Amino acid sequence: MNHRLLLLPSQGVGIDSPRVGHLLAIAVLIVAATGCQTFPRPQRTVVQEATLDATCPPDGQPLPAKELAKVSLPPYVIEPPDILLVDALRVVPKPPFRVQSFDVLQVMVEGTLLDQPINGLFAVEPGGMVDLGPAYGKVAVGGLSLDEAQDAVFRHLKRVLREPQVSLTLAEAAGQQQVAGEHLVGPDGTINLGTYGSVPVTGLTLHEAKAAIEAHLSQFLEAPLVSVDVYSYNSKVYYVITEGAGYGDNVARFPITGNETVLDAIAGINGLSRLSSKDVWIARPAPSSMGCDQILPVDIEAIMKGGATATNYQLLPGDRVFIAQDHMVAFDSLVGRMTAPFERIFGFTLLGSSTVQQINRFPFGFNPNF
Repeated sequence: MNHRLLLLPSQGVGIDSPRVGHLLAIAVLIVAATGCQTFPRPQRTVVQEATLDATCPPDGQPLPAKELAKVSLPPYVIEPPDILLVDALRVVPKPPFRVQSFDVLQVMVEGTLLDQPINGLFAVEPGGMVDLGPAYGKVAVGGLSLDEAQDAVFRHLKRVLREPQVSLTLAEAAGQQQVAGEHLVGPDGTINLGTYGSVPVTGLTLHEAKAAIEAHLSQFLEAPLVSVDVYSYNSKVYYVITEGAGYGDNVARFPITGNETVLDAIAGINGLSRLSSKDVWIARPAPSSMGCDQILPVDIEAIMKGGATATNYQLLPGDRVFIAQDHMVAFDSLVGRMTAPFERIFGFTLLGSSTVQQINRFPFGFNPNF
């Protein structure tokens, strides 16, 4: 960045003008007053690896995991806005069950016409009708119990067949569609199961969430059985914070999958920018009970140039990968901000002086023909 002081002609305001001298003196005083505070560094206590297990974290806790010595993360704890995938393995309504629209019935009939057997799954249409085929027509079963529906099918087929033997069971209840699928964990910490209501799942592991959902569904269903998995990991993230050297800091947010390292974080922001230095560390927040946040220094040059893994730490949820700014670029930015107002003042002064000289020299206007 090139910053120049505009020298005024002798006819106007010169560099020895008292006003210009005062402005320059103020600029020098402001720059001098900044002193060592020109590049404020974050207040951090660097905890070396050799003493990490004796100070923070507490005694007995292992050292931070690294690239070639990764560890499995603890059981995943569900939080908003995770998305859960719930699959209904057994959804049977409690008795007395009444056939509803979109239920699926298993109907088996012996003694049917040879070219039109009845043996398969039949969906209950809107309005409570079940279609048994072109030769047999439709039977109204909506609102009936399974025994009543079986008797209704028998009486209907008796008009066409001599001695039909009917077996009717429930293959799939319509309520299963309300349970199975993707469910967003809302801000209130619950997932919505449609007509079955909402179930709180925040703070639970997958196993605990499965038990909670089944316990909730047992109010409406007979021995419900579901499977629960995480469809989208949205609540566990880490951050990459890049100092902007006076041009504005940048914060990038990435999901945690359990395998990321510092090098992955740097790759996620397309490497270090021209504003960044090689001063990198991880700020790892600790629970309030510990009262000691960890600061893990990172030798990024050794990681990228030499393939070192000693400080290529495995990232955990909540980690802040901090990339400090380049001192020279930050100083250049500071000087630019300090001198820019004076450059504008001198520029306006020069423009005014030039305009006055032009008017004095050509009081009647400038004519290019003379």
